[in-house]
Amino acid sequence: MKKQPAKQYVIYSRKSKFTGKGESIENQIELCRQYIASHYGAEQAENALVYEDEGFSGGNLERPEFKKMMRDSHEMQFAAIVVYRLDRISRNIGDFAKLIEDLGERQIDFISIREQFDTSSPMGRAMMYIASVFSQLERETIAERIRDNMQELAKTGRWLGGTTPTGYQSVGVSKVTVDGKSRKAFQLEPIQEEISLVQLIYDKFLETGSLTKVDQFLLEHQYTTKRGKQFTRFAIKAILSNPVYMIADEEAYNYLTENHVDLFADRSDFDGKCGIMAYNRTLQRAGKANQTRPMEEWIVSVGKHPGVIPGSQWVQVQLMLEGNRSKNYRHPRSNVALLSGLLVCGKCGDYMRPKMTSRVTADGEPVYSYMCTTKERSRRKCCDIKNANGNMLDMKLIEEIKKLADDKALFAQFLSQTRKSISGNRDGYDAEMASLKQKINENENSIKALVNTIAKGTGGAAEQYIMEQIETLHSSVNAMKERYAELEKLTTQHRFANQEFAFYQQMIESFAASIDQCTVEEKRRFLKSIIRKIVWDGENVTVYLFAHDGEAVLPEAKPSEENEVPFSADSK
Repeated sequence: MKKQPAKQYVIYSRKSKFTGKGESIENQIELCRQYIASHYGAEQAENALVYEDEGFSGGNLERPEFKKMMRDSHEMQFAAIVVYRLDRISRNIGDFAKLIEDLGERQIDFISIREQFDTSSPMGRAMMYIASVFSQLERETIAERIRDNMQELAKTGRWLGGTTPTGYQSVGVSKVTVDGKSRKAFQLEPIQEEISLVQLIYDKFLETGSLTKVDQFLLEHQYTTKRGKQFTRFAIKAILSNPVYMIADEEAYNYLTENHVDLFADRSDFDGKCGIMAYNRTLQRAGKANQTRPMEEWIVSVGKHPGVIPGSQWVQVQLMLEGNRSKNYRHPRSNVALLSGLLVCGKCGDYMRPKMTSRVTADGEPVYSYMCTTKERSRRKCCDIKNANGNMLDMKLIEEIKKLADDKALFAQFLSQTRKSISGNRDGYDAEMASLKQKINENENSIKALVNTIAKGTGGAAEQYIMEQIETLHSSVNAMKERYAELEKLTTQHRFANQEFAFYQQMIESFAASIDQCTVEEKRRFLKSIIRKIVWDGENVTVYLFAHDGEAVLPEAKPSEENEVPFSADSK
């Protein structure tokens, strides 16, 4: 009779912040192991799979290790998922209920050791649902309390912190009392040079009605953001849609009330001088781009800072942005280019994107080139590198990878060159570790000798001097141990170098054998898995494979003699 494989016990732990205090990840795991050992045996506890998410909220299930655990649960036989506390999984009742239902259908138990809930019994399932309801209630109560506090702060019209908008700086001015507590208050003060740039951006958009044209203008005239970077259309749009610049006048009041914002200001406060403060305007979620909330959710007051743009102009800009948004949809065009997100301009360092044409090759494929994004945005003013012949470049890159896979000797030499630099680093690490180990032993022996000296002594000034020496040696030992642990981690990583290179070799050989049957999307995925970046210098390309310490460089790709198609699409 065939023996059934033993079911696997699983431990899941989560913490919102990277701290070593309280219910740390390690403490949660250890308590779960103890529970499994006491109920199911020490062997099950020792072999339990562990999934850890640190720095993630319990508000939803979008966590990498949690998602990996659920994928694995379909491939392995899980006996139970054990957590330290119920809210380590989720504080959302909907998510939690679906999870328990899914696990129940697949006969996987769920155990929370803090609340002593076990879904293997009907009473355990019922109590767990009740507890999850209270967990969500707590979360929603906290959110409501935050909003109430935000409304109280909004009444002051002060700046509450965060990245200051272009044109202003945050300055501490006084203290305000909110919720019975005294807090330091800040307000925005204008930076005249930046304010002039903001006004210029509004004027140019009102003149052209185009974010692209404003972007081109700023790029050509070398205007930069607060942090000295080039403006993007997203940064320009953020300035144009930020109500902080709108002057609190009659038009502003009408616009805000018509859009049903939560307004904490009287009509008389809109005196045509100050700007607008809008709180709760964006939805911020870990790992996702910020989204603008509906205006009904905004908390708005008249600020203490001077406004910049008259209400009528600001409202007109919003209507123009809304109009542009409705025109943004374009039918997708077939795109066979392979190197988007990998190819960078060797002149300015910006990414190069495929530029499709209406022409086709003899094989019926669309003709395209790769154009530097900065060159396109600035109309050649800030970068004038030649476009790369996209069809030719993609074809030659695939050819080079095929050659690499076919020529075993070349591939071995290729990988050994990269491995050599890593081995060189490791040799240096090993020598430093040996030296540190010797010094640690010497210092610890010195500490023991000094401790023995104190034990034999009678006190006095000498004892104080010896204690200082011991403290100095102890600090030195701790520092050396930290460095030793760091080097040990690096050498452990290097031990996997041979395995990684063998994996890359197998992947490249497999891809080369099946390339002609792969779809465009499959080719793109493969290239992104082995290529770190590709640099185009206007004539040739340099391909950087792998990443970091494992980086390797393919030979420069050039047109073949029998096919004299120029790499540069700008060439004749």
